[in-house]
Formats: sequence, structure tokens, C-alpha cells
Amino acid sequence: MTTSTDAAPGPHANRGPAMTPTATDRPTFTIETFGTDYIPPELRKSSPRDLRAILFGGSLTFSVIIMGFLPITFGLGWWQAASAVVVGSALGAALLAPTGVIAPRTGTNNPVSSGAFFGVGGRLIGTVLEAVASLIFAALSIWTGGAALVGAISRLFAIENTDVIELVCYGVMAIVVTTVSVFGHALMIAVQRFMIPTAGLCLIAGVFVYAGDFDSSYAGGDYLFGSALNTWVTSVLLVASTTLSYGPYSGDWTRHISPAAHSDASILRALFFGGLFGLGGPFMWGTFIGVCLFSTGITDGDMVAGLMQTAPAWFLPALVFLGLASGTAQAVINTYGTGLDTSSLIPSLSRAKATFVACLVATGLVYLGHFYDSLETTVTTVLTLLANFAVPWIVMLVIGHRRNGLVYDVRALQVFNRGETGGRYWYTGGFNVIAVGIWALAAAVGMFFASNTWFVGPGSRMLDGLDIGFVLAGLTAAALYATLGNSAPAHEQ
Repeated sequence: MTTSTDAAPGPHANRGPAMTPTATDRPTFTIETFGTDYIPPELRKSSPRDLRAILFGGSLTFSVIIMGFLPITFGLGWWQAASAVVVGSALGAALLAPTGVIAPRTGTNNPVSSGAFFGVGGRLIGTVLEAVASLIFAALSIWTGGAALVGAISRLFAIENTDVIELVCYGVMAIVVTTVSVFGHALMIAVQRFMIPTAGLCLIAGVFVYAGDFDSSYAGGDYLFGSALNTWVTSVLLVASTTLSYGPYSGDWTRHISPAAHSDASILRALFFGGLFGLGGPFMWGTFIGVCLFSTGITDGDMVAGLMQTAPAWFLPALVFLGLASGTAQAVINTYGTGLDTSSLIPSLSRAKATFVACLVATGLVYLGHFYDSLETTVTTVLTLLANFAVPWIVMLVIGHRRNGLVYDVRALQVFNRGETGGRYWYTGGFNVIAVGIWALAAAVGMFFASNTWFVGPGSRMLDGLDIGFVLAGLTAAALYATLGNSAPAHEQ
């Protein structure tokens, strides 16, 4: 490795002239060449409208809907589950929104941007967090999409053994996801925009299709986590963690937005309302469907199978569309982010090649999950555990962004990607030991108070199994980083 000796750009070197994005600025079917390298402002053609398109269009699918369905399987009644979805969506959206205002100033994604606070080596924390969340949702999207098509075929043609068909469906979806992801940001946005009126109409129609089975007085069943309070809190955290799981890779999209053309406030609004309604709406649809299926005794917990069994024949194509087309749109968001991170870890790989590798890994997880009966439970547990690590990272990212005056040395952030050493964010061997230590301690506090189907932390046991891990993790990170973190502000390095 070599030492970076180039002069750093001035405080506002990452700002460009105001631009008004137009449709002609978006070469939809041209492969995106930018990875996590710095994007000059004059080449950024995106806007907050695109953020809303991603969060609304990419959420109208079973892999997101199922997160609202799960609180019913946990034993909650309609009003309990619905309130958990509202509170969880609002909490998650509030945490998600501030994560989008950093990348427009750094010109790169959030994990690389976090090098300003954690060090150019310490930013690998964000890279791992993004990669894990992205791969989980990509695999879940492909898995539920394949299950929808198989369910429709099984019902229409009375085929009992559908394993081969399902495996073929996974492969077809994986090919489509890989193609769109490799083309990159512009095609991804176009796909999400197409999903809003099409998949959105399918969900609206579904309310009327299943309304006859809905019972607002449904009181639920046995509480999975011991008590109504514990189960409700767990449901809130599940919904919130799903929403804020977009935090590490919101910068994947906002790095294409020029700060000279769009204000922080417009980005904050787009992400907050996209999280609250774009994700919250499908969550609530899943809760609605859960009540319809459980109150009539139709399902034992398999949402997709229950939908396919009870839908009128004319509505089956709509369900298949939600699984396949919308599932593809959601998976693209995830594999695109994973590709970016892979290219930053292996600079010799271009974004397109790294995305191809990420898609192969996600597809492998899908086929592995096909033979694993507890996939939904595993996904739920991993997401709630991941929140204990992601929330303190997000909190520190936001605090650091405000503390350093919203100004970055964009060249110094790219030291790791360019195979160099030194620079403003080198800290100690590439790591800000204080920041990394605070994050690790906060995550440990979160795990200490975590409660899930895999294990119950000692702190949670003292609270009768209540899971408040990621809340305490976030508070710990905020308290420590707001004080101790000031001993090494980025702009003084």
C-alpha cells in the first residue's frame, strides 16, 4: 500500500452546480459504472422522488408483507398487531430518515462514508451490516416469489410434488434480479416506479377479495414470547428493525443526489414518509391477511400458501405478480447494495462484476433455505439480532455527521478503496479506536437485553423476557459517542 499525499479537496469540493434532473438524464439500459468511488455532483441525476419510488415500489411484495403477518403468528390479536405495526413503522422511519443525508455530501455510500467516524478500516462494520441485511432480504424475496408461483400452479393443475418447479422458479427469478442489479441504479428506479401502480393495485384489490374473512375482534392465540407485552414489544422491534435495516444502504441511492440541487429536508421527508407509509402499508396488509387466515383457521402460519388456497381463481395472477415481479423489485434493491459493498472490499472487481457475485450468493441462500423448514423464524431472529448492531452504528453515523459540520474530505474517504494509507480518517491503523469501542460496547448492551427464539440475554431475563436490546444499544451509543466521541472529531485529524 502507498501513502496518500494528494491534497485534499476543500470543504465544499464535493458540491456542484444546481441541477434539475430530467428523464433524459437517465440512461436506463446503460450499465452503471460508478461503484463506491466518489460521484461528482454534476453527474448525479437522482432526486428525493426516486427515494420514495424505491421505498414504495420495492415494498409491495411478500418478503415485506410477511413482516406484518408475523405478529399474528406470534399470538397477537388484530388491534395489538396493528398498533405494533404503526409504532414500529414510525420508529423505524424516524431512525431511517437521517441516514440519507450523508451520501449526497460524500458522494459514496454509507459504509464508506462511515470511515469519517470509524476510520477507513472501521467502515467495514457498515459494510458487513449492509451485506447481511441485503442478502437476507434478497433471498427472502426470491424464496417467497417462487413459493407464490408454485402455489398457483399446484392449485390450478392439482400438482402435489412441486419441488422441481419451485427450484426452476428460483432460478428464473435469480436471472432477472441479476440482470436488473448489474445494469444498476437507473434501471432499478424504473422497475420500482412500475411497481407502484401495478402491485399497489393488486394490494388494494386484495383488501376487497379477503374482506369477507376479516374479523376486527380477533383476539389472537397463545403468546409466543410469554406475555402480551413481551410479544407486542417484539413485534414492534421486528417491524422497526425491518424498516431501519435500509439505513446502512440508503446512501446507495442518495449518493446519486446533488446537495446543491436538493435540500437535506427534502431527503429526510422522502425517507421518513417512504418508511412510514411505503413499508408501513404493506406491513399492515400482512397483518390484515394474518387475521383473515387465522380467524378462519385456514393457515398454520404459511402466509403464501394460505393466500393461494383461499383466493378466487381470477385473483391468483395478482398474487403471482406480487411474488414474482414485486419480489424481483425488492431483491434488486438488496443485491445492488451488496454488489456495491463487495466492490469496495475487493477493488479489483467492478461494481457490475461484484453485483454478479452477490447475486450468486443470494441465490445460493435461496436454494439452501428451500430445504430448511424454519426459514421465516430464522429470518425474524436474525433481523432482530442485527438491529442490536445496526442501531448504534446508525446513531453514531448521524451524531458524527452533525458534529463535523456536514463537511467531508471526500478523497480521504477513498483511501481504503485506492489501496493507500494515511489521510484525515486514518486514525490509528485505519481505525478510530474510540468510535469502534463505543459501537462494540453498545452492541454488547443490546445483546445483553435481547430476547428471541435462539436465546434470551441475562438482562432480558431480569425483565421477564422483554426484548429492549436495540433501544438500549442506541441510547448507549448516543450517550457515549456524544461525549467521548468528541475527543477525536474527524475534522481535526
